[in-house]
Amino acid sequence: MMYVIGFLAQLFFSARIIVQWILSERSKRIVSPTIFWILSLIGSYLLFIYGWMRNDFSIIFGQLISYYIYIWNLNAKGKWKNIFWCIRFILLITPFIVIGIMIENAQDFVRHFFQQKNIPVWLIIMGSAGQLIFTLRFVYQWFFSFKRHESILPVGFWLISLFGSGIIVAYALIRLDPVLIFGQSIGFIAYSRNIIIGYKSNRA
Repeated sequence: MMYVIGFLAQLFFSARIIVQWILSERSKRIVSPTIFWILSLIGSYLLFIYGWMRNDFSIIFGQLISYYIYIWNLNAKGKWKNIFWCIRFILLITPFIVIGIMIENAQDFVRHFFQQKNIPVWLIIMGSAGQLIFTLRFVYQWFFSFKRHESILPVGFWLISLFGSGIIVAYALIRLDPVLIFGQSIGFIAYSRNIIIGYKSNRA
């Protein structure tokens, strides 16, 4: 069940990249379609559950940062309010509930996530660093879009994606995590193409 949830999450993440890439190729410029953010939110929710089931702090850490940025982009596109209020409520409060559980059981959290005999501390730091860099692309995207009052996926977003993805792949290979390896393998081509499309569009 854990791997089913993990692969399903990565399927949503891979689908968002493929759809965005195809639409960008057609438009000959980098686009930020609504479906990209919907698939991101669903994938993030599922991957958050996967990280919790796998006792993987780096995955949970990465999802906590980007989760609400997906919602902000949906709101910037005027689509967030179209989601049924009950679903919006569940999506908004779930991270707070999990954080509350983590704080309440802080000692168990530290023991399970940082004191695992089969996962050395340096590897946890490496995985967390990769997730942090990979997630900072959305912080950058949010800041870039916020200044322009619209949802945009700038070239810098894809450059950060390429660098962070490389670290995550290395981490996943060491941990023999097929979910992360599968999820990142598709992204490399799409990230590179978006960078090329973005530079060509800017020159034009």
